Amino acid sequence: MTRRSTARRSRGLTAALPMLLPAYAWLTLAIFLPLSAMVYFSLLSDMAPTGQSGSLTFANYATFFSDPLYVTLLWRSLLLGATVTLCCLLIGFPAAYVLAKILKGRAREAIFLLVILPFWSNSLVRIFSWSMVLREGGILDTSLNAILPFDVTFDLMYSYPAVVIGLVHSYLPYMVLTCYLTLQAIDDALIEAARSLGASRLATLRRVVVPLAIPGMLAGSALIFIPVVGSFMEPRILGGRNGTLFGTVIEDQFTAVYNWPLGAALSFILLAVVLIILLASAPVLRRAS
Repeated sequence: MTRRSTARRSRGLTAALPMLLPAYAWLTLAIFLPLSAMVYFSLLSDMAPTGQSGSLTFANYATFFSDPLYVTLLWRSLLLGATVTLCCLLIGFPAAYVLAKILKGRAREAIFLLVILPFWSNSLVRIFSWSMVLREGGILDTSLNAILPFDVTFDLMYSYPAVVIGLVHSYLPYMVLTCYLTLQAIDDALIEAARSLGASRLATLRRVVVPLAIPGMLAGSALIFIPVVGSFMEPRILGGRNGTLFGTVIEDQFTAVYNWPLGAALSFILLAVVLIILLASAPVLRRAS
């Protein structure tokens, strides 16, 4: 019986191989080849505009450890990623719960449309829109002065909260969608059983809904934390000098300083740190789920 099942599995893999080839070919072209080129760039001593490259060295990686500024900026980027992820979780999970378990019909469709609406606009348009809202004399400042009986000055531009607001607005739909899919899969009979046994709404949410929704929360957190750590547009436009982070330094190496080897090395260091964090937290997250 075991031999038959093994033979069936081998025949199934052989039959599925032609269908897997396009996907693996695309992964090779879109991921492994660019990463291989970036590894080569990160090991170059210098890179002239004419295309002539220097010798291979690890000096670019040593620069990160020799200059404490890079370590400080990396820590600030990791802290920003954790802050934005936590804000998205605190806002996105209740919104997803309302969409999945409370709203019905056209009301759900309307709110769902508002959730995915940021995906339909360009990211630069969203960021500059927030700059018009958060600056002094902007939309929010003018509205508050029109409503309140006294004058107020509301100016969050070029500050850390402005960067957090812009990033939360950009990545909040990821948390809402992943939590919504998980909550939608929870059988309503489980919630009704908990309620019939005397559990309050808060106890049902804490003891039944939240534990079953943890996989969606973890997926949304990963989808948000990883890109936020390396973000550079929102910190640069909304944060100004206060928005100097690890991602903005990497972007400067490629676009302003034209030091591709150092930029590639810093990119791989960031990738390695994120992978180490994910691998270290995997056992804890697996037990939690």
